[in-house]
Amino acid sequence: MSSTISTPDALRSEFRLFKGHCWRVVESQYVISTVPLVDTLDEQARLEELLDETKPPVPPACRHLHPLLYTPFRYTPRHGSRFRRAGQRDGAFYTAEHVETAIAEMAFYRVLFYAEAPEALIPPDFAEYTAFSVSIATDALLDLTERQNPALAHLSDYSASQAFADLARAAGATGLRSLSVRCPKRGAALTWLSCGVFDRPEPVTRQTWRMRLTHLGVQALCESPKLAIQFAPETMVADARTATFAWERAA
Repeated sequence: MSSTISTPDALRSEFRLFKGHCWRVVESQYVISTVPLVDTLDEQARLEELLDETKPPVPPACRHLHPLLYTPFRYTPRHGSRFRRAGQRDGAFYTAEHVETAIAEMAFYRVLFYAEAPEALIPPDFAEYTAFSVSIATDALLDLTERQNPALAHLSDYSASQAFADLARAAGATGLRSLSVRCPKRGAALTWLSCGVFDRPEPVTRQTWRMRLTHLGVQALCESPKLAIQFAPETMVADARTATFAWERAA
């Protein structure tokens, strides 16, 4: 794909098929955050219903989907991300081809959180995350790994990638494939721009991961299947926002 392509018609000529699974990681508290507030599971279900009524409406095209799938299309972000501007209504569902890449992305943002909150205490215990796979089918994927434009992979300036995503949406693209700039192995990331790409309404597979920051880096563990990944401090130095993180703050 040429880096000079800059019109919707030209981008449409580069659409590709994608059919398969990809992975996303979220904090596990989305399941249990309201349980301590009530006495029974029936009360918890009712509380969830009441809370749901205060949230933005789910887009009509996404209402048949599980909350894990429709949530990124429900809310407008306060802060911009690689393929979505701050306050942009159009959704962006960030995933990775392999779970290890999705974990690497989460590890980076966990370090970034504490790097930008220098007074925050870093808990010594593991935090729990849910990794889940989704099933995707689309004929409108754009593969950015063939596009020779470093600006689209900038570590912290998302202006070029956001502009490209806007152009891709105008062309009718439903997904973008790129290389993860957070994964040491440069695994592939897949960003879905439409909730119409899901060919199953619920997650396919789920895994429980636990992650913590230590003075030696980030540790991530999964019991089933048995997986363990450690991200050394050196893997976080490329981005200026995490390069000077004081690892001695962690246990």
